[in-house]
Parts: sequence; structure tokens; C-alpha cells
Amino acid sequence: MKLNYALRRAGIQAAAALAQNPFLLNLWQGIIFKGDSKYVCAPSLNCWSCPAAAGACPIGALQNVAMGAQYSASFYALGFLAIVGVFVGRLVCGFLCLFGFLQDLLYKIPAPKLRVPKRLDRVLRKAKYLVLVFLVLLLPAVATNNFGLGSPWFCEYLCPAGTIEAGIPLIATNPSLQAMLGALFDWKLGVAVAVLVLAVFVSRPFCKYLCPLGAIYGLMNRISFVKLTVNDRACIQCGRCAEACPMDVEAPERIPTSAECIRCGVCKSVCPASAIQWSALKAPTLAQGEVPHEKAAMGGTAASANTAAGASAPDE
Repeated sequence: MKLNYALRRAGIQAAAALAQNPFLLNLWQGIIFKGDSKYVCAPSLNCWSCPAAAGACPIGALQNVAMGAQYSASFYALGFLAIVGVFVGRLVCGFLCLFGFLQDLLYKIPAPKLRVPKRLDRVLRKAKYLVLVFLVLLLPAVATNNFGLGSPWFCEYLCPAGTIEAGIPLIATNPSLQAMLGALFDWKLGVAVAVLVLAVFVSRPFCKYLCPLGAIYGLMNRISFVKLTVNDRACIQCGRCAEACPMDVEAPERIPTSAECIRCGVCKSVCPASAIQWSALKAPTLAQGEVPHEKAAMGGTAASANTAAGASAPDE
């Protein structure tokens, strides 16, 4: 069951990657597709400059909003992200993101698997919100040139997805670009290699610590229409969901609202009590002092056994 679900999810991820990047021949030709669909945002972190890409990156569009008033038409990106976030939250990260899929594949490589210490992990997870505020919104608006135009700081200085999807294919196929390489590309390549290597040992490090799009969608997890819900009456607190979670969301009760949950459904696939379900509604919760029925049944059985033992015991 677990294997079948993993294969089905991988198939959806691969199909989503192909749907957002259908022009595969452009990768070998080093040509960027510039059709009308490039005016429409993809839901995931998918670089506009990727030769195979059919749409625009929403983070790139947000930077365009911040970079100058002449990009005011790109404000539709805010509405687009709000609509996607309200409907599905970070499900985009779990099913539709090519770079997330790549990290999932790398984590399957046989190697020691590491978990960042909890205290450090909590601090590092805040970094993606700093990336969103400073590199995506603030610096492109404030750090402008003489013409009042800013630079796409996140895309230019940090984004490893852009380096892998766009930078490397374009440079590999265009000698003119190869002659222009310098320290900036070396830095971007170093960031991309570091993230990819880390992804072999730590599950989805970019998603956890640096992705500004994940930060946006995560803020909407609490109110999103589609979510995973936990039935407290069925949950037996076995901890298998936390053990299997690629984002290390620990407590089952945090799954529905956690900003870190990417709605990948892995927890649901390993739950022995079927306590986790896809739903657009709030799962039933326990009233104060109520005991889950599995535990109540176990307690009742134990109590019955004790009563029977006491009744059959000889009087002293």
C-alpha cells in the first residue's frame, strides 16, 4: 500500500513537471519559449527562463511587482497566489513542484539520513520568511538604480531551481553565455550544488528553510479548502505519521494547520488506524475529557479482565 501510494504520487509529480515544462526539445537547443502562456503564472517554483517552461514563476512575478510601477500589471500574481493558497495551501509543494520532486528523488539515494536538531530546525524554518520579505519584496523595491528599477534579488542571487532549470541548460548550449560567466554564476552554482547534496541527507531542505513560495502557501494552510484532517477518535498516537513525514511535522494534531505540511499524503498512507483523511471539512475532535474509542476499548477490556480476576480470586 505504501509503495503503491509512493509510485502514484511520483507519477503525479512527474506529470505536473511535464505539464509545466512541455517544451523539452528547447533544453537541447538553448531556446527560451516566449509564447502567450508565459504571461500566466505556474502554481509552483518554475523558472520563467527555463527553456522548457510554458509559464511564469509566481515569485518572479512578485519581484516584478516590487521592482517598479511599470510592472503593475503583474499584480495579478498576488491574486493568483491567494486563490491557489486558499484552495490547496502547500499541496502545490507536495504534488506540483518540480524542484520539490527533485529533492524527493535525491532523498531516495541510499545514504545516512539526518534530522536537524529541533531547536536549530525551528530557527532555520523562519529563514524562508526572511527570504520572502527581503529578497522577494523589500530589496527589489528599495535597492533601485538611477532609473528607479530594482533587481530580482531572489532569482539573481539565491534560487537554485532557476540555476538548474534555466542557468545550466542555457549556458551549456550557448557559447556566448559561456564567455560571460563570472563570480555570480559560480555563487549560484555553489548554492544549487549545496542544496542538492544536502537533499540526499536531509528531506526537502530547500522547502523547509529557504523557499519563499512555500512560505506564502504555508501561511494559507490554516484556511485552505483542501487539507488533511486527523480524526482524534481514531488516532492511536503511534507516531508513524511523524516518522514518515518528509517535512518533519511531528504531532498528528498539527497536520491540518501546520505551515510546514506540504499535503503530500505520506502520513495518510502509513496510518494504521486510517485516522488521517483528505477533506475540505474539519475532522471530528474529542470533547474535553473524552477518550479515543480504541483506547477506551483497551481500557474497558483491561477493566473487565481486572474485575473478572478479582471475582475469581479466593477470599483470604
